[in-house]
Amino acid sequence: MSATITTAETTAARTTGRQTATATTTVTKPVVAYWLYFNAGLVYAIVVVGGLTRLTESGLSITEWNVISGMKPPRSEQEWRDEFEKYKQFPEYKILNRHMTLDEFKNIFYWEWSHRMIGRFIGAAFILPGLYFASRGYMTRRVAKQTFGITCMLGFQGFMGWYMVKSGLNQALMEEPGAVPRVSQYRLTAHLATAFMIYAATIFVAADILRQHKIATGTYPKETAAMLNNPVLHRFRRCGHIMGSIIFLTAMTGGLVAGLDAGLIYNEFPFMGEGIVPPKSELWSDSYVKSTDKGKWRNLLENPTTVQFDHRTMAESTAVLTTALWAYSRRLPLPKNVRMAMNTMMGAVVIQVTLGISTLIYMVPIELAAAHQAGALALLTSNFWLIHALRKVPL
Repeated sequence: MSATITTAETTAARTTGRQTATATTTVTKPVVAYWLYFNAGLVYAIVVVGGLTRLTESGLSITEWNVISGMKPPRSEQEWRDEFEKYKQFPEYKILNRHMTLDEFKNIFYWEWSHRMIGRFIGAAFILPGLYFASRGYMTRRVAKQTFGITCMLGFQGFMGWYMVKSGLNQALMEEPGAVPRVSQYRLTAHLATAFMIYAATIFVAADILRQHKIATGTYPKETAAMLNNPVLHRFRRCGHIMGSIIFLTAMTGGLVAGLDAGLIYNEFPFMGEGIVPPKSELWSDSYVKSTDKGKWRNLLENPTTVQFDHRTMAESTAVLTTALWAYSRRLPLPKNVRMAMNTMMGAVVIQVTLGISTLIYMVPIELAAAHQAGALALLTSNFWLIHALRKVPL
């Protein structure tokens, strides 16, 4: 009788084990999420380095795009002279940097080279481990498709980077009176937007992998799941998504400010000149209107005064709305993780506003400006945390 019971228990244990193994194969292994978080950190780093490359005016120092041979920087003095001669053929040197020495050129060259090398490393860090995880069955088909999509976005981001640089190498700039050699603010903002989208996609896929693994293994807290499924959170959840869109748009107006060097005018706060709003003649100047335009809308994208005013307005709106959302959250029954995300988002807004004002009134010093750009992505990250933490969980 005892032997019969033991045999039955063993059979049941084996059956349970097989069921657990089957369940495990239907979810992605957590190691894939940690790998994606690592890559998200690399994307964050390259955004910061990209900002420093722009702030140090180094982005146009490498005038060619060579995926393989471009990995090796000049080594001999002759190679450095050859690279410098290439740079001398383009408007930035001819208009702004005629007195630049070879040593000064080396400094800006290494900034841009480092930026490109981090981009190559990110590509390898996505592709090689991704192929390994997919081949070993560590990913579900859905996650494999998602990571493949992110990898394609990375390839597009590389193209956008070079497309942006090309706009600053245009020889037509030599023919425009008073032209400043710099990349197109449109292409710079598009390049920044693509980086943010890659970062967002990586963060959300990673976070979803860990959540699905907890649900599949029965380790997700049921009390938290019940709180998240409370209908009272529907409006708050929707507001979190809206705030994400507003923060993203604010960051993109910051990209236009960077592309036009609009932060170098009106370096006071909260005023712009004699009032909070600059004169209408400056906001809607005819200087930026083309003969084919219907109205003066181009000021919104090309007039530094208008672009700075728009960014200020968006930033102030983001701060006020985030504060309102935080105050609203205090009245709701939120899980601990959600409340932490909301509090972090509120703190990130305070820091970001402080950095933005400081960057402006101190005439855009490199350290503050780089911190302000990093702060934008940090604020967006806190919003991603809030959005994902608020997602409903099947009971």
